[in-house]
Amino acid sequence: MYFRILHDEAGGNLSYLLADMDAREAILIDPHGRDLPLLAALLSEWELRLRWVLRTHHHDHLNPQEPQQLARLGAPLVQGAAAPGARIGSDGDILPFGNELVRILGTPGHTANCLSFAWRDRLFCGGLLAVDACPHQPVPVLPEALWDSVLQRIFTLPDETLLFAGHERRSRAVSTVQEQRRWHPFFAGLSRDAFLARVAALPGAATQAVEPDPR
Repeated sequence: MYFRILHDEAGGNLSYLLADMDAREAILIDPHGRDLPLLAALLSEWELRLRWVLRTHHHDHLNPQEPQQLARLGAPLVQGAAAPGARIGSDGDILPFGNELVRILGTPGHTANCLSFAWRDRLFCGGLLAVDACPHQPVPVLPEALWDSVLQRIFTLPDETLLFAGHERRSRAVSTVQEQRRWHPFFAGLSRDAFLARVAALPGAATQAVEPDPR
C-alpha cells in the first residue's frame, strides 16, 4: 500500500492519496481542482489508475467549477450532494480499489451532506470535528445532526481508529477516536443540550447562510 498526505500550508486543506501498489489502483480523498497538475504527476509517477475521487464535504461557492475540474482526473466523483457528473454516496456503500475496500458513512452536520470514508483502521472525516475551526464554514450547518454523527457514528468506533481531517487549523491533522472522545472541547463531557447551546453562542451562528436540509 501507498499512503500520502497532501497538505496545503497556505489554506490548511488536507488531501489523501491511497493506492494498492499490487493492483496499481488508487483513490483520492478531498482533492482540490487547483492541484490537478500535482495530482496527475503523482499518479503518473507511480503508474496508478485512479479508481475514485471522494469528497467528505465541499464548499463549492468558493469554486463552483471544482466538480468539473476534478472530473478531468478521469475517475467517478463521489460526494454527498448532487452535482453535474457526481455520484451521490450513500451510507453503507462499499467502494473497491484494487484489493482494498472503502466504506461510506453518512455523517451530516458540518454541511448538510457530509460523508466519511472508512479504510482499514482509518476514518477520513473531513470537517466533522472542526466545529468552529473550518475557515470556510465556521459554524456547523446542522448542529443537531453533527452531534448525532459524532456521538453515534464516530465515537462508537474502536478507540484506536485514526481520524484524518479535511483541514487543519489550531489542531493536528490526525488524532484517534479515544483522544477526541476524551478531550474534544465541544463533545467531551457535554450533554447534547450543552453542545447545542455552545454552538448557538458561536460568532455568526445566528446569521450564517444555512444550506437546505435535504431531509
